[in-house]
Amino acid sequence: MDIFNVFSLIGTIAFAVSGAVVAMEEEYDILGVYVLGLVTAFGGGVVRNLLIGVPVTTLWSQGYLFMTALTAMTIAFILPVRWILRWRRSEAFFDAIGLSAFAIQGALYATKMEHPLSAVLVAAMLTGIGGGIIRDVLAGRKPLVLKDEIYAVWAMLAGVAIGLGWFKSTIELLALFAIIITFRMLSVYYKWKLPRRSLRGAFAASEKAAIRRMKVKKGE
Repeated sequence: MDIFNVFSLIGTIAFAVSGAVVAMEEEYDILGVYVLGLVTAFGGGVVRNLLIGVPVTTLWSQGYLFMTALTAMTIAFILPVRWILRWRRSEAFFDAIGLSAFAIQGALYATKMEHPLSAVLVAAMLTGIGGGIIRDVLAGRKPLVLKDEIYAVWAMLAGVAIGLGWFKSTIELLALFAIIITFRMLSVYYKWKLPRRSLRGAFAASEKAAIRRMKVKKGE
């Protein structure tokens, strides 16, 4: 098994279990667990394939990954609750593993097709975060990858590093895998965030001011 397949396998297990746990948190039935787990594990790859010109039908040639995902979700579904709760405490770490593995896998996919750096970066990002975004939307949640600690940036960093040829050999790719996980966990621990600008308070204040003006006019 080459390094490409290793990263695919690691990412599939990590994200399939992540989707299954979210489905159980939302009290979905077993079908919902499988659907959400599969979407989390394979959704990012499907979107990536559409954008970089890979036939979506190649997804059906990954039978061993489907079986791996189904096995991982089944185990997660039947595990005792205390084990799942223990996994939840380590969720950020396993999520970081999936992010790193899939980001590197997506970047390798794009470089093998000799796409430019921009495409490699997008492929890494979408493979790393696409499944999580679809999972959160289906679960009725705001996509955490777009509002929580720095997340997508680390997938993009992996894409840039591979696209520029800084990491090529198996040892170098494994080192990059560890680096992305480390940075992701540091961003969780120290709560690093990208700059944000919220307009919710400004809109609320504007509405209140408008209501006050209307009341004053009525009083006149």
